[in-house]
Amino acid sequence: MLGKLIPIVLAFAVMGAVFSIAAIMIVALGQDWGDALFFIFGAVLIGSALLVVTLRDIIRCGLAMIVCFGALAGIYVIIGSPLIAAAQVIVYIGAISVLILFAIMLTQTKDAPARLVFQTQAVPAAIAAVIIAVLIALAVAATDWGALEARVAVTARALATVLFDGYVLPFEVVSVLLLAAVIGGVFLAKREPGGPS
Repeated sequence: MLGKLIPIVLAFAVMGAVFSIAAIMIVALGQDWGDALFFIFGAVLIGSALLVVTLRDIIRCGLAMIVCFGALAGIYVIIGSPLIAAAQVIVYIGAISVLILFAIMLTQTKDAPARLVFQTQAVPAAIAAVIIAVLIALAVAATDWGALEARVAVTARALATVLFDGYVLPFEVVSVLLLAAVIGGVFLAKREPGGPS
């Protein structure tokens, strides 16, 4: 019982610290709600991403991934990109995460083995992470952030008009293709062991 209580208390302590820092940002530092919400969503994003890669129960990993995608969608809303936030919710939370959870439940594999395969590749993964972090830092440093508003000023109405007017056929073809993939996955997962192959 105590082993299950410690992570819950730790989670509440971390959550209290995050909300306390956000309150200090608003009250003491005089920052607006957007900055505090950005900090809260960022903390939730990092925390849930850590849970995705550290939890052993794969169902809980999938649920933590949904929380991670939701926090990222909240960050997109705060920075003024509601269309990308909606795509994040629809595509990643509504489709990919649910599809992964269905695949896990259909194959009935919940618990990971004691030593996962990717844990043996920690050094190459760390090197790749450092290289990617350096590349991202170089890209951020080389970006002209002053001209950013002019580049991303695309409204949801304009993009929806282009997507559903000129590209409605490819949009529907992709949706039918995804539906066929889901039906095929369910068929393969539910096939009887002694049945036809």
